[in-house]
Amino acid sequence: MKQFILLLVLLVSMQLEAQEVIDLYTSIPNSKSYEMEEVLTVEDGRIAWIKNVSKPTLTIYLPKEEITTRTAVIICPGGGYSGESYLKEGTLIAEEFSRKGIAAFILKYRLPSNSIMIDKTIGPLQDAQQAIKTVRQRAAEWQIDTAKIGIMGFSAGGHLASTAGTNFSKSYIPNEENISLRPNFMILVYPVISMSDELTHNGSRNNLLGEDASKEQITQFSNELHVNKNTPPTWITHTGDDTLVPVENSIRFYQELIRNKVPAEMHLYPKGGHGFVLSMPTDEWMQPVFKWMTKSNFVN
Repeated sequence: MKQFILLLVLLVSMQLEAQEVIDLYTSIPNSKSYEMEEVLTVEDGRIAWIKNVSKPTLTIYLPKEEITTRTAVIICPGGGYSGESYLKEGTLIAEEFSRKGIAAFILKYRLPSNSIMIDKTIGPLQDAQQAIKTVRQRAAEWQIDTAKIGIMGFSAGGHLASTAGTNFSKSYIPNEENISLRPNFMILVYPVISMSDELTHNGSRNNLLGEDASKEQITQFSNELHVNKNTPPTWITHTGDDTLVPVENSIRFYQELIRNKVPAEMHLYPKGGHGFVLSMPTDEWMQPVFKWMTKSNFVN
């Protein structure tokens, strides 16, 4: 509760565009009674990093009514499944979406831990599914078109987003209402896609699956293996010199999208390394995203 209140205070004090921070669940599934104390890193009065997340939330950024496009994006910050880059891969992105008339929701998802979860491998996916369900349930209230709800992820957050985009047919959360858990589109930024030895980011795999992951688990969470004709349209960007998350993650995923005739656009750059967009002005590097959303009819 202390960390939750601090988050609210910081948001208010900075007069950000976030209207509300809501708990993702009334009762968190797949959880143990132990609650970790969140560890926050603050830069210039804003939350930059969050670790030890055991209580997931959505931070809501709604655009002004006169410019709303009725489109929404759920944002999954990266951090190797050990933390979350809340400012540069969350807040700044949400603010830019909001300025363009797009509703944005930063997902503070549970970080895999045997201390707080019965099965840590599915905890983040449960939170992504619950975020999609929540936005779709409350779409009328937030002036959102239920056919224009996408998910975006950076690095390990890209793994989470692409897991949600390839595993929506099975509900890992209570969903008696049978609400669709399929995102309408995906935006993947230098994403971890695969858990295979050849492609994966070992830190992300070890944190999510453990150091002794089974072949079945590796297959289950290697998202390039689960693309089909119903996978959402996808925009991807990566650099060829990324030494942390090999660009082949994005290439393999793109190839599978094309093979399954899923609309996809990929922007590859020769240099920049992992996290290359973070050194660029947000409004500059996101221009191709907005153009793709427009020509794909997700934004009018």
